[in-house]
Amino acid sequence: MNPIRTFSTDGVPALITRQGGGGWVTSLGPGAWRLSLTATSSSTYALAQLDDYLHLPRSRFRWQAPFQLNLEARASASDLPGTWGFGLWNDPFAMPLVVRGSARRWPALPNAVWFFYASPQNALTLYDGLPPNGFLAATFSSPTWPSLTLLPAMPILAGLLWPPTARWLRRLLRHFIRQDTRRLDHDVTTWHHYSIHWQPNHVRFSADGNIVFETTIVPQGRLGLVIWIDNQYAAYTPQGQVRFGLEAMPPAWLEIRGLRIAGE
Repeated sequence: MNPIRTFSTDGVPALITRQGGGGWVTSLGPGAWRLSLTATSSSTYALAQLDDYLHLPRSRFRWQAPFQLNLEARASASDLPGTWGFGLWNDPFAMPLVVRGSARRWPALPNAVWFFYASPQNALTLYDGLPPNGFLAATFSSPTWPSLTLLPAMPILAGLLWPPTARWLRRLLRHFIRQDTRRLDHDVTTWHHYSIHWQPNHVRFSADGNIVFETTIVPQGRLGLVIWIDNQYAAYTPQGQVRFGLEAMPPAWLEIRGLRIAGE
């Protein structure tokens, strides 16, 4: 990872950069940034990210309902490899000491509320009726059990290597992880205004002042702000296929401006 920088802006919490594999973050003014990736092969993980939780344990992540996020965004292409997006999550797949200076966090069940783009290589849902990729408004809701309570279940994950067991685990996980997702059909290469309104029992997503998705599947616990672009993919298909890896990436960027947050 490249050296960490911190951006402070009136009305916005201090945001920390994570940059690697030819990724970098450039300030474009108050509340505005370009997250860029150089052309990258499928053998290199490329990341440009802003977040506000690098040094924090999950119990001290800043945001919970009621919360409101407003920003404008555009991407360099509508069909980029990998993923990009903006919103809140609990960084569920973190491992200790992945980034120098980061807080030690073990994996947890996912909680998130965000606008999320996933390339066709991705299949990011446990539910057959929900869109697995594309430009999405999405929420994940899971129990906030301490990470250590999940350790006895870790050997079960070996079953992901065998499709029949992986299909059974996919159904089992639906009892613990709820999800709601809507694919959005608009041109992400032009500026749009996005907002997320997260209440204790309800989430509303809007684009350009129009409500595009509402759900009562709401995240649990405290979450951290994240804005990112990378070349990673992950899939857990209804057929029980589990795959993850990196995609070759052309030069790409995600631009953000007018970031404003209100919450507890």
